Amino acid sequence: MELAIDDSLARLLGLRFTALEEGAVSVELDVRDELLAPNGFLHAAALIAMADMACGYGSMTSLPPGAHAFTTVELKTNFLGTAREGTVTCEAQLQHGGRTTQVWDATVRTGEKTIALFRCTQLMLYPAA
Repeated sequence: MELAIDDSLARLLGLRFTALEEGAVSVELDVRDELLAPNGFLHAAALIAMADMACGYGSMTSLPPGAHAFTTVELKTNFLGTAREGTVTCEAQLQHGGRTTQVWDATVRTGEKTIALFRCTQLMLYPAA
């Protein structure tokens, strides 16, 4: 099932959100020519954007009481492989859900092969007193 996410970058990349719940998000992306780097492989920035958006939407569904938004304060990606065609999937999971920060991990795969491991830290934002 594809979820309706109204986000201009998600539309530009062609992301399909297939699950969005507190603590977990799933996203799919079809590899196409516009997303390839000059070397013919899926561009690293496309994978980072996919994983970051999965974790970001997860953060929005997992905000602690009183928080109204978040901002990314750190992210890291380890690339283990790549793709030239097919569909890439991303599974994001909340690892730490505190009042001040959240830590999310995302695994990006093509088929059964893991091609990227992503981790980010989100700072929770609260209304000014």
